[in-house]
Amino acid sequence: MTTVAWWGSWGMGLAWSFSPLGWLVRALTAEPGSAIFWSQKLLCALIAVLVALALDRLWGEPPVWLHPVVYMGKLLGVIGKCIAPHQEKQRDWIQFVAGVIAWCVLAAMVFVVYGLLQFLLPYEPWWLAGVLMGVLLKPLLSWRMLRDEVLAVEAALQQSLEAGRERLTWLVSRDTAQLDAATVRESAIETLAENLSDSVIAPLFWFAVAGLPGAAVYRLANTADAMWGYPGWRGDRYWQWAGKWAARADDVLNWIPARLTAAWLALLAGGVPWRALRRDARVTPSPNGGWPMGAMALALGVKLTKPGVYRLNPQGAAPESEDLQRAVDLASKVLAAQIAGALAAMVWVALWRGVMHA
Repeated sequence: MTTVAWWGSWGMGLAWSFSPLGWLVRALTAEPGSAIFWSQKLLCALIAVLVALALDRLWGEPPVWLHPVVYMGKLLGVIGKCIAPHQEKQRDWIQFVAGVIAWCVLAAMVFVVYGLLQFLLPYEPWWLAGVLMGVLLKPLLSWRMLRDEVLAVEAALQQSLEAGRERLTWLVSRDTAQLDAATVRESAIETLAENLSDSVIAPLFWFAVAGLPGAAVYRLANTADAMWGYPGWRGDRYWQWAGKWAARADDVLNWIPARLTAAWLALLAGGVPWRALRRDARVTPSPNGGWPMGAMALALGVKLTKPGVYRLNPQGAAPESEDLQRAVDLASKVLAAQIAGALAAMVWVALWRGVMHA
């Protein structure tokens, strides 16, 4: 076995040791005594999901001084100044390699920190580990803030078009000065759909795959893409090469969650035409963003456009005020489905443990 293969195997094994999915496999395959231990750990993970979503619903985001994603952003900002040049360069492999190394070092640091936090959680009482894990998981996902900001765009539009455009700038980086009311709503719905995947489904997915370290590394990758992943100039620095790895890493980590989000939206909307969804998913620059956005457009029967870039469900109607509320309601159903799934899994594990004890 080569050194690279050995390290890759070791890394996968380490991630699996933190993984609720790994705990599920061990609970189903281990001897009865060990199976009860692993099922207890699985219950902790399910409790963590419920606690994280409850904290998000009740209080939203933690204060800035306590928010780990804020510190990730600050660290990315400092390091970004060291790796991105002030001048445009063609095929700058040095900057590309610098971006790869910086991203990997940061990801390793985040994985280790959150791995230690998860490892140090108390074993007794067992449910306390689940509660504390949920407290640590909460800052790595965000639904309430996303929902409130999207609804704030509609509230601003009710005052004036100019107020709606201004409020939309809180959500998107594009120029909003020339958007009409329908296009403002389209942009808000697009942001809602894409960030339902990025800010809710993806963190939960990677938590299931690799525990708190997995969710934290995903959050770092998503933040790095937002700060480093621009294919050209951002501010006074050129990111075409220094940020390429960050952009591709985010694409890879979002590949499954984006399609899961689209599947949930389609299912809870009563189904959408699969062929149309695949068509729309291909027209966006992102290999992932078109899936949740396309599913949302088809589910609502509206068109979503970015002028000069893409048109999703082009035969749909221009969104009205009630369509934005319908979009929020549909996204909320996806969240409710996650809660119902976690509760159902808890009941199943509890009953299964009872059979194992009998």
